[in-house]
Amino acid sequence: MLLLNVNTIKLEDYRDGAPYAILSHRWVDGKEFLYEHITSAMTENEKVSHPGYAKVLGACKQARLDGHRYMWIDTCCINKSSSAELSEAINSMFNYYKKAQICYAYLAGIPNTIDPYVAEEFARHEWFSRGWTLQELIAPTEVVFFTDRESHTQDDGWDGDTEHEWEGRKSSMCERLSSITGIDEIILSHSRDIRSISVAKRMSWASKRVTTRIEDRAYCLIGLFDVNMPMLYGEGDKAFIRLQEEILKDSNDESLFLWTDDDADPKTMTGLLATSPDVFKCSGHYFPYYDWEPRVPFFKTNQGLQITLPLRRVEDDIYTASRACT
Repeated sequence: MLLLNVNTIKLEDYRDGAPYAILSHRWVDGKEFLYEHITSAMTENEKVSHPGYAKVLGACKQARLDGHRYMWIDTCCINKSSSAELSEAINSMFNYYKKAQICYAYLAGIPNTIDPYVAEEFARHEWFSRGWTLQELIAPTEVVFFTDRESHTQDDGWDGDTEHEWEGRKSSMCERLSSITGIDEIILSHSRDIRSISVAKRMSWASKRVTTRIEDRAYCLIGLFDVNMPMLYGEGDKAFIRLQEEILKDSNDESLFLWTDDDADPKTMTGLLATSPDVFKCSGHYFPYYDWEPRVPFFKTNQGLQITLPLRRVEDDIYTASRACT
């Protein structure tokens, strides 16, 4: 795992569990300071002139103020030119955020004068609508929200005219964050293990979130379901199918099949696996029901999903199948 030394702003390879802070932010195309920049021979003046460098410096400065020596920032600490390194990082991302000492969530563009507990500007910020930030909100023990504050001073030797303004902490805003995201307060407060939440409900949290690449709608949920899968950019909707196939390998939660596609033709045949998190938007109230009756395991075969369900005849050749959920 590569970590950014907050004093030298250089990458160091640490695999011995060194404590670190972590950044959650919204990428801006063409304006991020990347791994290639960190590892290049750019002069300090060249770095300072880069539009994304100020964000890196600001995050490192805050980490230093909070007593942290290392920082993990996805844009700087992942060599995306290596498919193996990218795949490892994406599969490990949830744990990266979970193990961090603290997570700084940077919500660019919000006025520092607002009250995040009531202001619509806070609730409507795009950080709450992105796919990757879902796990970045859930996984860390603590998330501190920051926005910009204009300043014309240079403190601690860092160039730039933007400092960061503290807006609130996840630990004290669970009710507010739950109302914005639909995520249960007991999950945000880490009062209950996320594995106790039904598959359908976890999917519903992602139903209104978006990603730049369609495959990332599946890849950003890997950690939420504690599964692993290779990255195959270009596969499109198949990524979400593969995610569900990985989930059902280790779970007998039949709420995975409880979704509704409002745009589907009622006369068209479809499978039990969804093609997008969108169809789980109304599935947040389902949870699995476990009784003492033995159930036949369901699994994926080369001919599709094999599952045994109780059937009840409705009329003629129409039947309803019962699933172990309420």
